[in-house]
Amino acid sequence: QVQLVESGGGLVQAGGSLRLSCAASGSIFRINAMRWYRQAPGKQRELVAAITDGGTTNYVDSVKDRFTISRDNAKNTVYLQMDSLKPEDTAVYYCNAIIQIRASQPTYLYWGQGTQVTVNS
Repeated sequence: QVQLVESGGGLVQAGGSLRLSCAASGSIFRINAMRWYRQAPGKQRELVAAITDGGTTNYVDSVKDRFTISRDNAKNTVYLQMDSLKPEDTAVYYCNAIIQIRASQPTYLYWGQGTQVTVNS
């Protein structure tokens, strides 16, 4: 059974920083892409940042130059460093990952449970 567990959310003042972590556990052969999404109240879930297994990254325009996604493959963990936070960054942040549990098996998409980020003005 594979699980993704996020941590690091909280309450911060505008201009502050937070670092989110998402650790995958269980029987894992390989993790391909890992991503962070967010969903604000009354809005659709949006992709914030993504990183491939080779380390290629991309970001939604609204967080470029403020957020940094990274991963530690030895720990099956993806991070989201969020700097210069704004009130509009307030949302529940979710990670997902494309995971292969055995070499002979297809890949599946797994989601974490989410972590709340609140930015006060």
